[in-house]
Amino acid sequence: MESLNIGNLEQIIAKVTELGTVFGLKLLAAIVVLVVGRWVAIVLRSFLEKSMMRTQVDQTLVSFTTNLAYIAMIAFVIIAALAQLGIQTTSFIAILGAAGLAIGLALQGSLANFAAGVLMLLFRPFRVDDYIEAGGTAGTVKEIQIFNTILVSPDNKTIIVPNAKMTGDKIVNYARQGTRRVDLVFGIGYDSDIDAAKTILWDILENDKRVLSAPEAKVAVLELADSSVNIACRPWVNAEDYWDFYFDALETVKKRFDAGNITIPFPQRDVHVYETDPEKRFAAA
Repeated sequence: MESLNIGNLEQIIAKVTELGTVFGLKLLAAIVVLVVGRWVAIVLRSFLEKSMMRTQVDQTLVSFTTNLAYIAMIAFVIIAALAQLGIQTTSFIAILGAAGLAIGLALQGSLANFAAGVLMLLFRPFRVDDYIEAGGTAGTVKEIQIFNTILVSPDNKTIIVPNAKMTGDKIVNYARQGTRRVDLVFGIGYDSDIDAAKTILWDILENDKRVLSAPEAKVAVLELADSSVNIACRPWVNAEDYWDFYFDALETVKKRFDAGNITIPFPQRDVHVYETDPEKRFAAA
């Protein structure tokens, strides 16, 4: 009996040793996969970051993309390590896929904003400090984030616009070209001298250093309106000088027109009143 127990014990020890050896090798292989895989993920993340920086991609997009790629690679490494331990990863991958699909459906609005943010950072329809009109609003771009774009309106309001809305309609970038044309229209009376008014406008443009010589400015009769002769004045200025010049020009033109006896008429309408015989009017009724 004693010899039988010793034999069984030896068999158990041998079996445990065998299992320990096999599992130990698998555990060692899993640890090697984790260590090497993490090292490879770090190297690839660094390579991707340097490659994107060389192409002058926005820092926000670089950080987000490299971190996302790193997380994906680490997830792959963990699954590979679990496979080395003999754990069936097929169902695990299926669960991750189902969870990813559910999360994607729940966050489809956020994913749309994210996709739009990536496209804006890649194609750069506008940059920080550009004055733009987009998403039903207008303002100076202060920050381009992955999900939102932050604008500041001319009256210093902070406007946060979802990126999907920014790219869902037209984007007007007023600063992209560096110069802007100022479209001004001045109405003068029909009894005023058109040539004198045009001379005053040209003199104002020629003596304002903000007006660019090229493209050439234009001063011409635009319309014979109901109450006035409308003269178009279209100079070109640098984008940053647009509003300062616009406001100054309106004031200067008014003062110069007053000094030159050029009238700026109010809207007028001629009303003709006809008197009729009251008796005939009642008789007709």
